[in-house]
Amino acid sequence: MPAQNILANLFVTLYNNEARRKSDCIILPTSKLGIEVLKTLQKDGYIGEFEHIDDKRGGKFKIELLAKITKCGAISPRFKVKNTEYNDWEQQYLPAYNRGMLLVTTNQGVMSHHDAVNKGLGGFLIGYVY
Repeated sequence: MPAQNILANLFVTLYNNEARRKSDCIILPTSKLGIEVLKTLQKDGYIGEFEHIDDKRGGKFKIELLAKITKCGAISPRFKVKNTEYNDWEQQYLPAYNRGMLLVTTNQGVMSHHDAVNKGLGGFLIGYVY
């Protein structure tokens, strides 16, 4: 049965493998948005190296886990957020002010809400991680 929400599947698989203290995991199927989310998580140090494997059936990600994720998840529906509203959403999804990040898709790509605030961008919330 095909995955209904590829992004939610990515976050659930990451969380489950981190909870089981695995050193790596395989996520399938893949998407362009999934690649951008993984690049953002890698840039902020939540995951290690990841590799896209094209198997002609939707593809796979092989991801190195660093045991830095306590909780992560997709935000559905994707709420629209202005550049001045990030504090309200931080209070709803993150446990503390300086802990974790919201993932935002903007017209300049996927980024953390910290980068979006610095650039003065709004966008759509797609996930959280801490």
